Amino acid sequence: MKIKQHSVLAALGVLVLGTTMGHAQVAFDWAMVGDINNGADPLNSGSVPGIGSVSYVFNIATKEVNISQYTEFLNAVAKTDITGLYNPDMASNLNIAGITRTGSSGSYIYTAISGSENRPVTYVSWNDAARFVNWLHNGQGSGSTETGVYNMSLATPTRSGSATYWIPSENEWYKAAYYDPGVSGPGDDYWLYPTRSDSAPGNEIGAGANQANYRAGDYATTPGNNTFSSSQNYLTDGGVFTNSASFYGTYDQGGNVWEWNDTVIAGSSRGLRGGSWNFRFDSDLQSSNHGSVGPEVESGGVGFRVAAIPEPSTCALLALGGAALLFITRKKKSAA
Repeated sequence: MKIKQHSVLAALGVLVLGTTMGHAQVAFDWAMVGDINNGADPLNSGSVPGIGSVSYVFNIATKEVNISQYTEFLNAVAKTDITGLYNPDMASNLNIAGITRTGSSGSYIYTAISGSENRPVTYVSWNDAARFVNWLHNGQGSGSTETGVYNMSLATPTRSGSATYWIPSENEWYKAAYYDPGVSGPGDDYWLYPTRSDSAPGNEIGAGANQANYRAGDYATTPGNNTFSSSQNYLTDGGVFTNSASFYGTYDQGGNVWEWNDTVIAGSSRGLRGGSWNFRFDSDLQSSNHGSVGPEVESGGVGFRVAAIPEPSTCALLALGGAALLFITRKKKSAA
């Protein structure tokens, strides 16, 4: 019955996948993560107690925040860029290049490099990501980047209870990536990889299911070669591995770039999960692998995705799904 219940909700979730919240310029395709009060992953609960268990419905972006979306953000709030939302390596590091900046402080203009618009943005710190979701929460445009979801004046900002957008927690991120109530596994409902597989993914576009962007270039094929071409962009468009989505419909939670979560780990550090284009081993993509670094760190292998509260219409569909399930269950009992 558990699987059948989710089937009803998942079918309804397809109706809202791809909707946007309001009429804002930066919009997202959403995956609705239901199956409330799911059990934790027994494989990794020893190292991270309760990992993967979430007691509420939430939306998570199907793809990482991309170059185009972050460029819109910069043009709205970073004419002077006093908080360092732009890193010059976003243009100069050709392995990930996607955004250029022209003009002078007070009149900066940001432009997405042609062909890079749908690739994930990198060289964003956790602090940058937090300011981005503050901006979303505050209506975009001239909305504040400093308060709303995370109070950036605090040493360790925490998510506001009234947040409409946020950086996913480790549990939320993990559930969206690995959970599947229909898995017939060894006593759990989790995959080892976020591609709905317990086998290591390949890394070929168009090769079918269970593929991800990692082991890039010569780094993948030549033993002992830990270098990359200095002129090649190794990022892939979000969702290009069309047959490798998670159960809920998210893409690239394994590979492309590591993703921030908002769980505080070891002092003020924030969590990272998912692996990246510049990592050789499939173990980096596994559910057991996680790391953390300081919230100010920026890297060509790190980006993020956002989560959000479901729209009222989504909640209405959930209620409708529950009512439909109840009706079906009662009808079966009556027939019995």
